Amino acid sequence: MKTKELDAKYVAHTYGRFPVEIVSGHGAFLTDDEGKTYIDMGTGIAVNIFGACDEEWIKAVEAQLHKFQHTSNLYYTKPCAELAEMLCERTGMKKVFFGNSGAEANECAIKVARKYAMEKKGPEYSTIITLENSFHGRTLTTLAATGQDHYHELFQPLTPGFVHAKANDLNSVKELVAQYKVAGILFEAVQGEGGVLPLDQEFAQGLAELAAKEDIILMADEVQIGNGRSGALYGYMKLGIQPDVVTTAKGLAGGLPLGCCMMGEKVCDVLNPGDHGSTFGGNPVACAGAISIVNRLDEELLSQVEEKSQYIFDAFTGAPGVEDIRGMGLMIGIKTVKPAGEVVAACREQGVLVLTAKDRVRLLPPLNIPMELLQKAVEIIKTACE
Repeated sequence: MKTKELDAKYVAHTYGRFPVEIVSGHGAFLTDDEGKTYIDMGTGIAVNIFGACDEEWIKAVEAQLHKFQHTSNLYYTKPCAELAEMLCERTGMKKVFFGNSGAEANECAIKVARKYAMEKKGPEYSTIITLENSFHGRTLTTLAATGQDHYHELFQPLTPGFVHAKANDLNSVKELVAQYKVAGILFEAVQGEGGVLPLDQEFAQGLAELAAKEDIILMADEVQIGNGRSGALYGYMKLGIQPDVVTTAKGLAGGLPLGCCMMGEKVCDVLNPGDHGSTFGGNPVACAGAISIVNRLDEELLSQVEEKSQYIFDAFTGAPGVEDIRGMGLMIGIKTVKPAGEVVAACREQGVLVLTAKDRVRLLPPLNIPMELLQKAVEIIKTACE
């Protein structure tokens, strides 16, 4: 049986896959089982941020594989400790907890906020405020945190204790703070799955001021926009605020499963032995890969992300078949006159892989995609939009 037939027979039908089997890749190119090559403008949904088969990443991962691939968190490992130091020094955070995914990182953040509030204010302070249109994961708790009703419908009852405010409406948040005993506020600098909707800087700074005033733990979900994609190391930095907790995953380890919950001064000592854990969290191979990624997210690269972002915005603003464009850095959503699915299919036929986010065409190219290749992809996408 061929791969697609095997998949249909044996893999749970949780994904609406495109009719493409990827067999190899290098840099910003992916190749399918028929030998067709594509420019990858999706990077595994913001995961392969230096593209496929990045040589420096492979060397780092392979070197660790020849030492040992895993040990439990009962023992110390150098890659885990060094990555934690690197992330804290780059962000000003104080401690990290490593898991395997964005959902796990957000679960950790929620536990931190609730434990802090319980100890400081009492167990009734347990409510978490998130924003309408947000997406925070697919576990029952992170589904409850997600501010989109259609994700909730089939899985009731969800974890209680979550309420949703309107994005970019500070009064909506203040009303919930007045109504509930609030432990934390969780937000995305750009709501990716919600349609690539950036938060306003004024709103974000208002959130930070409100959280500080009310002693509420402010948590930034940087799972998709983080790790250089925004044009800063993390998207909250573009908003001029400093959260108490930052979560990330996806691109952190360049293609290996790794989630991270970073804790600032206020909450860095909230978790004690036995409060939380993860069998594979801080896996030395994944952490070795992540070190090779974070080491290269320097000012030169981030500046190039900003330049490429501006090029894409300029190219699509006012282009035929394009209603509007929004996003941050190299996380961009394009509202097209045609249905987004039609544009995606037309791009795929012409050798460019793009994604959707609600009714938008979503672009998440490798951060280091060569400019001439980006220009080629953009022209193909523009033609598909017409």
